[in-house]
Amino acid sequence: MQVKILADSACDLPKSFYEENNVTLLPLKVLINGEEYEDVKSIDPKAVYNSIRNGSVPKTSQVSPLLFEEVFTKMAENNEDGIYIAFSSELSGTYSTAVMILDQVKEKYPNFNLTIVDTKCASLGQGIIVMEAAKLAAQNAAKDEILRDVQFRANHMEHLFTVEDLDYLAKGGRVSKASAFLGGLLNIKPVLNVEDGKLVPIEKIRGKKKVLRRLIELAYERGENLSNQIIGISHADNEETALEVKAMLEEEFQPREVYISSIGSAIGAHTGAGTISIFFLNKIPS
Repeated sequence: MQVKILADSACDLPKSFYEENNVTLLPLKVLINGEEYEDVKSIDPKAVYNSIRNGSVPKTSQVSPLLFEEVFTKMAENNEDGIYIAFSSELSGTYSTAVMILDQVKEKYPNFNLTIVDTKCASLGQGIIVMEAAKLAAQNAAKDEILRDVQFRANHMEHLFTVEDLDYLAKGGRVSKASAFLGGLLNIKPVLNVEDGKLVPIEKIRGKKKVLRRLIELAYERGENLSNQIIGISHADNEETALEVKAMLEEEFQPREVYISSIGSAIGAHTGAGTISIFFLNKIPS
């Protein structure tokens, strides 16, 4: 029986991906002006960005424990083996809740063979791992083989991104309000990455063109054999810049594929509109 792949919506893959690749979607939740929505399923990311532009501060919450219980129990009853490729435990409680619910389900179904992987990744960094796992599952690869690939990619995935508006990072406590104010005056753009699952600012660059060029330089410095990789780009209602970055990556590295996706509602609620991210491996599977 084919190994079942599960992923939460923080991986920023479109709804069509789940439907076309037999991947189970576990949506995080987004709260805007007192209304709760399921990421991917019942809200479009543009609604989040428009609400932010209009002064709202959306809130997010993890995948419902009841949904975890429902999905895991059904899999156990059907004797399905699975891998849940989870959002970084450093950025959400979703992973730890999933582990807790799995323990409860296994009390009734002790032979249930589901492995939950804390990728320490986010957005399309997590999404590329899901994409590759789904390909292997479709080829009827053994669970151990898929898990090795998932763990390798999770351990070697680079996340580089920049945001349009420092004010929004300030609201989330990622930078100080004074830094955000000064950055806005001087057109300073931060470059951030994810280290061991945590969001870490690494540089400040003045001007959009310079910050995009710096993302390409950092990809060159950190990536391995980028011409033989899928490089991911995710954007927060900023497709024009995403296409500009794609052209830069293709000119510089001629990658096997450049995959562009929209940053979903759950991630976008924390980054704000305009964010641009790139994802690649610093070591490729042998």
